[in-house]
Formats: sequence, C-alpha cells, structure tokens
Amino acid sequence: LHFFTALFFFFPYTGEDVKPFTPETAKEIVMSLQQPAVFCNMVGDWPALHWNVKYLSAVLDGKTIEFRIGSKTMDLVPQFETRCSYVKATLEEFLAWSSGQPSCLSGPFSCFEYSKYWAYADYKYIARIFEDKAEIFQVKWSDFGFPGRSGKESTLWIGSEGANTPCHLDSYGCNLVLQVQGRKKWHLFPPGDTSFLYPTRIPYEESSVFSKVNVAKPDLKRFPEFKNTTAHVVTLSPGQVLLVPRHWWHYVESIDPITISINSWIELDADHEARVEEAITRTLVCAIKSAESPGDEDIWLNPTEVEATSHEINLQYLNKAVSAYFKCQKANVSEKKQVGWEPGGCKLLTHEFGSSTLKAEKFQKIPFGPHLIQVLPQPQETSSTGAVKSDYRDLLHENEGGHFGKLHCTRKQLAMSNDCETPANQMDSDGSPNASQTALSTNDLLDCLVNPHVISLVAQLLLERAGV
Repeated sequence: LHFFTALFFFFPYTGEDVKPFTPETAKEIVMSLQQPAVFCNMVGDWPALHWNVKYLSAVLDGKTIEFRIGSKTMDLVPQFETRCSYVKATLEEFLAWSSGQPSCLSGPFSCFEYSKYWAYADYKYIARIFEDKAEIFQVKWSDFGFPGRSGKESTLWIGSEGANTPCHLDSYGCNLVLQVQGRKKWHLFPPGDTSFLYPTRIPYEESSVFSKVNVAKPDLKRFPEFKNTTAHVVTLSPGQVLLVPRHWWHYVESIDPITISINSWIELDADHEARVEEAITRTLVCAIKSAESPGDEDIWLNPTEVEATSHEINLQYLNKAVSAYFKCQKANVSEKKQVGWEPGGCKLLTHEFGSSTLKAEKFQKIPFGPHLIQVLPQPQETSSTGAVKSDYRDLLHENEGGHFGKLHCTRKQLAMSNDCETPANQMDSDGSPNASQTALSTNDLLDCLVNPHVISLVAQLLLERAGV
C-alpha cells in the first residue's frame, strides 16, 4: 500500500489519457502520410465521445435541421444530392422515425418508410447549428497538432442505416474524421485511380469532384475501367479517427441504425493552386451551363451551391486566386531551398499524386502499429464488414464500442487518358463506337473540358502566363 501511495505522490493522476502520439508527431503523420490510416487511442478524453442523438437533441432544444433523404434500393447510378429529397426536422423526430415509433406517421418523415429510405444530416457546420453552445465546441484537434482548431472548425454528420455520400474527392486539404456513434464503411481510392472513376463536375459543387460510378454497385458495362481501381476499405468504429489524405476518393455509408461523425478539413500548402483550378472550373461550368437551354431534369447545381455566379464574378474569383497564389509563393521564396515539407509553402503540386524521395523517406518513419493502422488495398476475397486487412486488423474490432483504444499530366498522358467514357448507348455489341451514335451533350463536353487532369494542366499554363 505504501508503495502505491508513493507512486501516486510522484506520478499523480491527471485525469487525462496518455496519448500514443504527441501533437507534434501526430501532425507530422497527418501532413506527410500519403495513404489512409486509422488513429486509435487518441481521443479517449474527448467530451464528444459521449454524444448521442438524444443528447444532441436536448442541446438543440427543438431546433430543426435539414435531412437529405435517399432510397435504400441500390441503383447503378449514384444518388447525387440533386436526386434526393429534403426535409427539415428535429433530432427528436429523426430518432422517433429511425426507431419506428408511430408518432412519426404525421411528422416530416411521414412520406418516407424507414425500411425503404435513409436520412442524413450531412455537412452541418457545428458553429452554425449550435451557435453559442460552448460545450459542443470541445473537439480537441489540438491533440493532432492543430492548436486552436475545435468544433467551431468542424462539421457534424448524423445518419440512419444506409445513409451515404457519393464517391468524390475533395479539392482542398486533407480530412480527419472522428467516429462518435455507430459504424461507417469507407471505400477509398488513391488519386492515381482518377481516370478509372470517371470524374465529373456535374452536379457542380466547388471543391468536390464526383465519380459517375456507383462504387457500391458499379455498372461495368458503362464504366469498364472501374475494374482497374484499387479500393481501400475500412469500417470505422467509435473512438477511431480516420485520416483521408489529399485527393483520395471516398464513398461512405452508415452501416448501423444511427451514426454520428465529426470531421475537420486541414488546409495544405497545395490548396493555393487548387483554388486556381477550382476558379477555372467554376468559370467554365457556369459559362457553358448558363448558356444552355435549361432542361426539366438537368439540375446541374448541387444544393450546396446557392446559384450560378456571373461570368464577371467568376473572373474576379479567378484573378484573386491567382494573386493569392503568387503572394504566398513570394512570401515563401526563402524557404524553397529547404528540403522537406514546408508549412505554408506554395510550390506547384507539393502534396500531389506523384511519389518522391521525400515521401519515401517520410513513409519509412511512419510509426504504424496498434495505434496507427494502415488502410491497405482490398484483397480479392474480402470480409462482409470491409474491415481493415492488415497485421493489426483485429485491433480495430477490439476497440469497437470502446472509447480508448496535382497530378503533373503531360500532353501525351492526356491524349492517352480514358477519362471521357463512351456512353453505353453509343457502343456496338463488340464494344466499338457506334457509327450512328447520338449527339454529344453539354455534360459530355464538360466531362472532358473540366476533367481534373485537363484543369491541372490549364492551371499550370495560366500560372506560367500570369507569372511572366
């Protein structure tokens, strides 16, 4: 007894869990790792781990939020946000609906049978919906080396079983995702798979490039190159934090009755060039689609975009993005001679798809193990849960339910790219293009014109011109 008393005297209990990584080490991992990985045992003392829908409902005190409604019936076409229904409801009403309570027969979910539909309150900025509720802002991203970043810089995701986000990549930053309640299945694809995922900017949303493939039920007749993708699949459980590196494609689906997630996008130096690319894309998409005769079924703006901005405003945005790029480049000119990652640097394609000696050296130092688990490529025979396949795969399940525990594309490469597919109705039975093919649409043109590889090249040419 005296021995343990002495130990307590010299090593008093602080009430905080010991983290496997210091904030400095965690940040180095986040900023240098070029493949997805799961952090374990990093957030055991976070108040957010005690959240559930009932608690958040009490905090919101009857405030309504918007839910996206989709069908549980799997289609060959992705359920883009433009194809979904929307309702405004309280979390209490959502909880009643997902529990099958009779009271929901007359509420906002009355038209949507739980067995046939899912509901998703996605992309909810915590600072907006909780306003002055200080207790909700206690999301300590400082543990990952980002002091000052909290719930105010995070978004909340609340969904029912089947709720999903179509496969897409984020143009800006990398992503840290904390699973709070329930489990989500993530399908991730490396940036090098872009051409196999048939990228599109319709529906248009700044910072999101969507895939035309429903990766959960791919149509290989229409998208034959999808078979060349390398899927990395992981089931994320409560208390785990997933790192989604820059430009990794991802499709996410809730696999439990109710799921809650919190994420924060981490800014990167390459975002300066990405903003130029996004400005070019917005200018072209808005100019071409606005000139087209509107069709009844052609909803080309994602609901997150309020309206199509004018050509003048888009050009202003483009010029500001170019100016910001060169301003940052000038401010960091003295750092260009340094070797390694430069915080705040503005080099072209600093955090992009290609490999480098620097990345290889960093990669060898990454402390993979029970506290940082690689999300490896999906093998031919996979488990029904899509859990991590690695030497530490069982550790993910051990912690389930526990709270501790730019692509430089050359002109030759562009010419050989398969990114613009020939529609299935324009193919003969032998797979060759049909001589009597139907007319190409505006969206077909845009799929090629604002293809990520093309826009990357245009941005580099534009920056070269502007820098002369």
